[in-house]
Amino acid sequence: MKILLLLCCVYAVRAQAPTEPTTQPAATPEDLARGERIYRTQCAYCHGTRGEGGRGATLARPRLLHAPDDLAMFQVIASGIPDSEMPGHWLTAREIWQVVAFVRTLGRMAPQKVAGDPAKGETLYAGKGGCARCHTVGGRGGAIGPDLSDIGARRSVNYLRDALIQPESAVPDGFLEVQLVTRDGRRVTGIRLNEDAFSIQIRDLSGDFRSFFKNELAELNKLPGKSPMPNYTGAFTSSELDDVIAYLDSLRGAQ
Repeated sequence: MKILLLLCCVYAVRAQAPTEPTTQPAATPEDLARGERIYRTQCAYCHGTRGEGGRGATLARPRLLHAPDDLAMFQVIASGIPDSEMPGHWLTAREIWQVVAFVRTLGRMAPQKVAGDPAKGETLYAGKGGCARCHTVGGRGGAIGPDLSDIGARRSVNYLRDALIQPESAVPDGFLEVQLVTRDGRRVTGIRLNEDAFSIQIRDLSGDFRSFFKNELAELNKLPGKSPMPNYTGAFTSSELDDVIAYLDSLRGAQ
């Protein structure tokens, strides 16, 4: 009886997390209000209370990269985005449509103004900043840090500024720096790519892939919240920092 009751509860929960959308209802003022309440409790932590972005994508835009229409947004909310920080949500179909209706109102807000010159920022990114050594844009660059090809669609201007001047306040989820010491005394620092009970694979700070059996290691130190990215406060002037942020904000991936 207990097993049957547990199975019934599981199926009931699954029924509240649709992967297939229902017919989109017309949104009433009550739906918009309910959608805003759900958004504030479930979404605002990452996307900002007014869709200005943060750890999640900026939603205060007329067109969203992963949700160009309402049906696509429903599916993103229900199922999440694979290989990203966007999870699926345990909401009913009605609740998801209410969130969709509210999020669309955010896209009608005036876009956040960005100071700086994207063209100058691109030159600084590739030259003085040395950013391309660690980051990829459009398939070109290093692989130590996250791919930035669509960073402007995924992060707010404020987040980008924090990442440049306080990099350890903006470390992406799943991005873990590790320091290894082998039994013969070699020290290696890098970013963890994969780990199991017997081995660990990393990309070291020169960009090379390295794999170690754990019985080869004298130390394995994991450093959550730490980033190999430098602080650019002294590297760029205030206007140069604005230019680099403007360039990063312009990166929206394939449109």
